[in-house]
Amino acid sequence: MKTKIQIFSILFVFLVACNNNPNSEQKETPVSKFPNFIVIVADDLGYSDLGAFGGEINTPVLNALAKEGIQFTNFHVLPTCSPTRSSLMSGNDNHVAGLGVMSETIYPAIKDLPGYAGHLSKQVATLPEVLATGGYNTYMSGKWHLGETDDQSPFARGFQETFSFAEGAASHWSDMRALGAETSVTYRRNGMPVATLPEDFYSTKNYTDSIIHFIDKNKTDEKPFLAYLSFTAPHDPLHAPAEYIAKYKGRYDQGWDELRNERVKGLLEKGIISEDVAQEELSQNVMVQPWATLDEQSKKEKTRDMEVYAAMVDYIDASVGRLTDYLKANNLYDNTIILFFSDNGANGAPATAYPGNADGQYLSTFNNELENRGLPNSFIDMGAGWAQASSANFRLFKSFTSEGGIKSPLIVKPLSKSAKQGLNTSLLHVSDIMPTLLDYAGIAYPKEVNGTPVKTPIGESFKTVLNGGETHKQRNKGIGYELFEMKAYIEGDWKILRLVAPFGNGDWQLYNLAEDPSELNDLSATNPEKRMELIDAYQAYAKENEVFDHQGLFDGFFKQAYGVDE
Repeated sequence: MKTKIQIFSILFVFLVACNNNPNSEQKETPVSKFPNFIVIVADDLGYSDLGAFGGEINTPVLNALAKEGIQFTNFHVLPTCSPTRSSLMSGNDNHVAGLGVMSETIYPAIKDLPGYAGHLSKQVATLPEVLATGGYNTYMSGKWHLGETDDQSPFARGFQETFSFAEGAASHWSDMRALGAETSVTYRRNGMPVATLPEDFYSTKNYTDSIIHFIDKNKTDEKPFLAYLSFTAPHDPLHAPAEYIAKYKGRYDQGWDELRNERVKGLLEKGIISEDVAQEELSQNVMVQPWATLDEQSKKEKTRDMEVYAAMVDYIDASVGRLTDYLKANNLYDNTIILFFSDNGANGAPATAYPGNADGQYLSTFNNELENRGLPNSFIDMGAGWAQASSANFRLFKSFTSEGGIKSPLIVKPLSKSAKQGLNTSLLHVSDIMPTLLDYAGIAYPKEVNGTPVKTPIGESFKTVLNGGETHKQRNKGIGYELFEMKAYIEGDWKILRLVAPFGNGDWQLYNLAEDPSELNDLSATNPEKRMELIDAYQAYAKENEVFDHQGLFDGFFKQAYGVDE
């Protein structure tokens, strides 16, 4: 059996190589009646990493897409990877979709609750399932993280062609080393296990190769397609080709405190934040050590780590460029809507926070000498300091329901330039993407799938913004959050936020995001009625979406994971 799997894997890689050359002889590709959709998701990309969002990393392709299309500056996701992806695939709240908790952190009190299964629920229809009923080809390449068994794979949930990675993260190289001592590494091609990877495998490269191959395979059949390109970069372990790392040598010697100041200036220059916001004192993060207090060896190592991270983002940009070049060469670009965003804020968690890594034994098996950091057989992470800089100008980062954890850069290339280009401040949520794409495809969400009733999406289409019909999306309902006891509710410019200690006071705080996007000034005392109004709205959201009140069960979890005290 193993021999057959290996042969299948080698054959698949060979087919990708043979069919993936944009310079090969091209046939005229017919334009389908309905638009194609490409959804590209980066993994743990910070809000201000891209040049279009004020960052210094080399991202010319994504910057050009932002200039050509619409740059949404008020787009929200979930605090961590799989909950965001569940809302993307279902158009629904992450609890309704089964991802009220990540599979890695299920504990006894919630393990039998339907909203906390840790895998994509059958009470939702997926985006590819629904689009396929309307004649769409559906392709997926990269990270799934919505179920690890065969019947939970993307191939089983509506994608017709897949090269998928089941878990949350792993080595980006061919060695298939796991993220933690208690985690697995599972690749599949159309539901079949892939036992080995090619020697020159690098996740971002091969995921892009596969999605181009899938599109190319069926480009002449006159059917529209959905292509989901789901990178694992720049999630740790941080890995990048040596030549990309070398491009950033010395760029981050100034440290994370100064980088965050640079990013704030970049956001101001791009018009994403105002002068008043840029001049505010940045919120303190108990997980971040001042750069000046690090010893020289630590500074060298941490600088190298950020160089690797930047290289990963740079490589993502180049890979998106390969994809868009292919589309243009094959008469597919103009009829394709492209969306690019991150699944959550930058990741400040240390490698010891992953399952089985706390004692350091597994991590000690890697070679993290300075010159090997970011190369094969290394395991380095971004750390809280760089993550906070990457999340500028917002509070905290991944895992938290503060803006640094749930605000993502969103770039959309619409079908034409009829839409108003430039910055757009509409309050959007990741659950809005599925209704929007179905709106373009002219396909109604079903009431049942294979005889099983499914829940209607809560997301709201923003097609009218993309096609130029309106300049600002007005939401019908607020947006609720709950993950790891971190809670929030956003309605218009107002937000209530509850963070567990020591990151918050454990009680609801009130912020006006239009005036205070950094969440520095709690307005609870001066606006008690607004605070109570939003608390009531949150309670209604929680009831409607099967949110379990597990307050107290996560006490100490984050303090232990991030190594901080009260």
